[in-house]
Amino acid sequence: MYRASERVDNAAWIDRLEQACATLELDEEALSTATDLFLSRAPEEERGKRVTAAGSLYAAALIRGQERSQSAVADAMGVSRLSVQKRWKPILADAGFTPPTW
Repeated sequence: MYRASERVDNAAWIDRLEQACATLELDEEALSTATDLFLSRAPEEERGKRVTAAGSLYAAALIRGQERSQSAVADAMGVSRLSVQKRWKPILADAGFTPPTW
């Protein structure tokens, strides 16, 4: 869970998630899930926020049945595919889901 002030503190990253969702043609449910996942795990330092947001977006797309490739999510968020690959499974696990083994 996260505090309401975290939404304000991370408004720029939430906007970035919204832009990436539009680019990837993901719906509001995916955006809402990505935002919740990101805010629940948002690191204190700025440098880690971009990859956390990207991993959250990829995980949210999977949860909502709107799968996109790791490369597409990485491109939309301006990170490497490897960054998405390393982050999405721990994000899913922290949210109470069992990540796939593939």
